[in-house]
Amino acid sequence: MMPTRGNDATAPEIGGSFGRAGDLFQLLRDGKPRTRAELALITGLARSTIASRIDALMLSGLVGPAGEASSSGGRPPSRFAFNPSARSILAADIGATHVIVALTDLAGTILAERRLSLEVSEGPELVLGRVVEEGKLLLAKAGVGTAALAGIGIGLPGPVEHATGKPVKPPIMPGWDGYDVVRYVQRSLAVPVLVDNDVNIMALGERNAYWPEEENFLFIKVATGIGAGIISSGTLQRGADGTAGDLGHVRVPRGDTVLCRCGNYGCLEALASGPAVAAELSAHGLAAQKGSDVLELVNQGNPQAIQALRQAGRDVGDVLATVVNLLNPSLIVIGGSLGQTGDHLMAGVREVVYRRSLPLATSRLRIASSKAGDQAAVLGASQMVTQHVLSPSVVEATLQAIG
Repeated sequence: MMPTRGNDATAPEIGGSFGRAGDLFQLLRDGKPRTRAELALITGLARSTIASRIDALMLSGLVGPAGEASSSGGRPPSRFAFNPSARSILAADIGATHVIVALTDLAGTILAERRLSLEVSEGPELVLGRVVEEGKLLLAKAGVGTAALAGIGIGLPGPVEHATGKPVKPPIMPGWDGYDVVRYVQRSLAVPVLVDNDVNIMALGERNAYWPEEENFLFIKVATGIGAGIISSGTLQRGADGTAGDLGHVRVPRGDTVLCRCGNYGCLEALASGPAVAAELSAHGLAAQKGSDVLELVNQGNPQAIQALRQAGRDVGDVLATVVNLLNPSLIVIGGSLGQTGDHLMAGVREVVYRRSLPLATSRLRIASSKAGDQAAVLGASQMVTQHVLSPSVVEATLQAIG
């Protein structure tokens, strides 16, 4: 999967500034092979300048030969393109009850992955220790040395201060508040480490892989927790303290007497998350302790489970109707473990959103199931690292270090 320039706010527009090799490189990130003459025409730079910058980029490995263009006479001109295999990225999705660690290239293609059942409540050192261990195993198996590792992206199931990578009062992560995730990981792997909320990176991954043309996009995760990744005008919105999109603790009218683990009553998470739906079914005599039990009952065609899941969709839709009026997205993608259950949850969401949102706000609105599925977070973690390490300033610094 090739990252599009639309997902990289640092990419220069055609006719913009190309004062550095790092800026020129942004043109090549779309993967389209170009000749020196074509690059000179696009940028307005002299061919000698283009040649020197292409040489520097080829020395770094970020750009490689891509065959020859057709000739109108004489020797055919050489073409050059982005080389996504130049570096590798480790991407980690840490959920409430699972860990996925993947090895990708710079285009976000997953080369290998490892999956674990692991509770985030076990604490940062145990969980991150396993992430590092599994990452090293993937690198060793692929024959990738740390010199070829561009960086590590990590998603966590709670609010994160993105600038530092530290969790901020995460409700389901005891022992993680303020923990220096970056420092811990860099003790073993001395590369750039970027950390964000898991739903934010799921939004990045889903959009980059399957909906790159969507500039106003919401990704809704419905699983052990409920949250939203918000992309507005092509840019991920994290908010002042990293809590943008925390839908799970928005009040739902029918939940006045339902106590949430955050201490408030009526939170969406307390009514529509996997554990909440399981608890409701269990109260009616069904064997359901967690979200996966709900999914099993639904797959068996149990009518109570199907109806409970549809009501969970209505509750999610109740909150999303307000969000749609506020943000006016063109696409809402429903993901997470409960979001992958087919039409039942989706039907409830659509029923309420289209009924309660303003007609103008829903005139072009689509509501769809996730296409990335349980790979959305690792795709997004990889994309988060790519956006950083392939930005003009970082590429320029890399070239200067080589030169």
